[in-house]
Amino acid sequence: MPADQQNPTPATAPPFLIGGELPVHRLGFGAMRLPTGPEQADRRAAIAVARRAVELGVTLIDTAHLYGWGANEELLAEALHPYPDDLLVTTKVGVVHTPDGGEYDARPESLRVQVDEGLRRLRIERVGLLQLHRLDPKVPIAEQVGALDDLRRQGKIGHIGLSEVTAEELAEARRTAPIASVQNRYNLIDRAHEPVLQACEAAGIAFLPWRPVAATAETPAQSAALDTAAAIATELGASTPQVLLAWLLARSPVILPIPGTASLPHLEQNVAAAALHLTEDQRRRLDESTHPAP
Repeated sequence: MPADQQNPTPATAPPFLIGGELPVHRLGFGAMRLPTGPEQADRRAAIAVARRAVELGVTLIDTAHLYGWGANEELLAEALHPYPDDLLVTTKVGVVHTPDGGEYDARPESLRVQVDEGLRRLRIERVGLLQLHRLDPKVPIAEQVGALDDLRRQGKIGHIGLSEVTAEELAEARRTAPIASVQNRYNLIDRAHEPVLQACEAAGIAFLPWRPVAATAETPAQSAALDTAAAIATELGASTPQVLLAWLLARSPVILPIPGTASLPHLEQNVAAAALHLTEDQRRRLDESTHPAP
């Protein structure tokens, strides 16, 4: 059966417990692509996509202060507040707006302000998962994570996550506070963070790959890998992006892809990927397309 004709629900597998207590379906939604400009038609369309994601069973939505400097958070609040009990909207702090664009800022005093502003924009008193968008190279990791842990103890944060970290940085952060998630770039043709994924899997930490669908290849090897995915998509009557998402879901039980889109048809195709079954042979071919067997 073609993937776009299957029941488009991400709830085809047991939910993942972020931090051991926040159940989410493993295929989420990244809100970064939703337009937040002044055009009312664009805003209505963006709100419709966010609401449709929830209707389709998505229970994890990812946003950040960086996305429109808070406008993305405000858009989600307009679309979805009051939030369904089973919906986890996670946001990120650690990058602040400056006259030149933006810069890392994870000083404890700044993080406290950023978290309070994020809670205000999302219209909540506590965020279930708060992720540090980037480690600030000017501030010791223990101070950055420690500040978030203080806010966790105050009840403003449920769980702490990190983004774009190495396995060594993850280990160092975990010496200060429990880490519930890591959000690093990862997809079939970009597997540089394989050691981080392995560390997350060993510890039961959620791994949220951003840019989960590789749109273009930069090398002949990457092109060959995408050709393999396209061939498997033809075998399954699916699209190549659906195969790439299905591969991620099969790759590790801790992977929670968060594909983003501003298109309703594209959203429904992404969500349907959760019901796409890859055979062992297809998984092997995809694995070996970027990590050849010895």
